Amino acid sequence: MSRIVLGVAGGVAAYKAALLVRAFTESGHEVRVVPTQAALHFVGAATFEALSGHPVTTDVWSDVDEVAHVRIGQTADLVVVAPATADLLARAAAGRADDLLTATLLTAHCPVLFAPAMHTEMWRHPATQDNVATLRRRGALVLPPAVGRLTGPDSGPGRLPEPGDIAALASVVLAACPAALTADLAGRRVVVSAGGTREPLDPVRYLGNRSSGRQGWALARVAAARGAEVVLVAANVEQPAPFGVRMVPVGSAEELRTAVLAEASGGRGEDAADVVVMAAAVADFRPAAVAATKLKKDSATEPAAVPLVRNPDVLAELVTKRPPGQLVVGFAAETGDDDADVLTHARAKLARKGCDLLVVNDVSQGRVFGRADNAAVVLAADGSATELPEGSKDAVAAGIWDVVRPRLG
Repeated sequence: MSRIVLGVAGGVAAYKAALLVRAFTESGHEVRVVPTQAALHFVGAATFEALSGHPVTTDVWSDVDEVAHVRIGQTADLVVVAPATADLLARAAAGRADDLLTATLLTAHCPVLFAPAMHTEMWRHPATQDNVATLRRRGALVLPPAVGRLTGPDSGPGRLPEPGDIAALASVVLAACPAALTADLAGRRVVVSAGGTREPLDPVRYLGNRSSGRQGWALARVAAARGAEVVLVAANVEQPAPFGVRMVPVGSAEELRTAVLAEASGGRGEDAADVVVMAAAVADFRPAAVAATKLKKDSATEPAAVPLVRNPDVLAELVTKRPPGQLVVGFAAETGDDDADVLTHARAKLARKGCDLLVVNDVSQGRVFGRADNAAVVLAADGSATELPEGSKDAVAAGIWDVVRPRLG
């Protein structure tokens, strides 16, 4: 059981902190909530006390005999501040200690994760950006805000990342180490594909696969947390984009091919991607023809067979068309058979595709697809292999980026 301090600053998004307390406690962590006085205008102390099982105070004059303003930070395994307002970021960057939360931040020896939430103008203001840079330089993890509806009619970057995203990244820090989420991808442009393509047979049916898109989502989320500019090409995944990530929805393999090639090359007027990760499960085949009306059994439209044609090999095409210096990472969902084991098949695929790295999942006996956890082996073109032990898909994503980062020029 880890000891998590949840700092809550005074913003409308403070109500989401209650959901974060619940997520942490249900994962078996002990949570101490330390709000600012302003935060209690949005969520009362009784709510945080009931959810955490600990008393809540905002000043350094309570529990003086226990020296709470020092002990809370000293004994924490992780400090998460969500929401972190512009005011809180400024006070933390300046080293202020004028309430219990800022005093706790000064005494914490553990990793500190800030999840900003504020209006777009506040987030983009040079003062806030300088404060964020200062905190990151000191080793804190400051997430990029999500993009979406803010208070009133306003919309844009500044929305608090969803509690599930914050909890997932907190788990990575606790399970691995702070280095798993350092800002080592800052200034890098990353394209990730995720989900499974669907090839229409008629207006109702399609050929598809079992990919949930969770591993691709985790790769995008962790890359954004590590400072990258991330584009997520998402095939048939019905969930919101991770914070700080631009999402391009697609359906079929041909749509995915068009989007990935455009984003990889910088077709929107942007620079070419530094890394392209093909985590999507792309259908190998599609129906040769798509019926205009539903195919019905015992009717004139009932097909005797469904002829298939090959889809383009998006991964191989990426490799042949990539600009100099671009790293291409493929995925392989493999099972062993009478001819060879999983890794033998995967090494043959790596050589055939020509990508730099291949992330190999053993999907036999129902592994990987639709599950919360994953395990993988990352094969490199130079012959090396890195085993990533079973863990959350965010932890596996962090391990994949640990392999990718040293290979970037």
